Amino acid sequence: MEIAIVGTGEFILGFRLAGVRKTYAAETDERLVEHINQVLQDRDVGILVLKGSDMERIPLRLRTTLENSVKPTVIAIGGEEGGLSMRERIKRSVGVDLWKQ
Repeated sequence: MEIAIVGTGEFILGFRLAGVRKTYAAETDERLVEHINQVLQDRDVGILVLKGSDMERIPLRLRTTLENSVKPTVIAIGGEEGGLSMRERIKRSVGVDLWKQ
């Protein structure tokens, strides 16, 4: 499984330097949606990383798809993360609440 990063050139730069190969620069809303759809079709991608503010820029239907996606698991860095806490995202992707006693 691979990690894919979609966002502005500044956002993806650090991931590219860290060795993530699937990075997609999207400066406009149209390119953002195009690259997200491309990543959703890629069976090798297990994790999709987006900037939290970019989640708000995409259409509601696609945002809902991303929030409910298990593969790839979508992680929004910074911002509200689509209203879900990291705990809820992990629970949704793994199927178990890892913090539950």
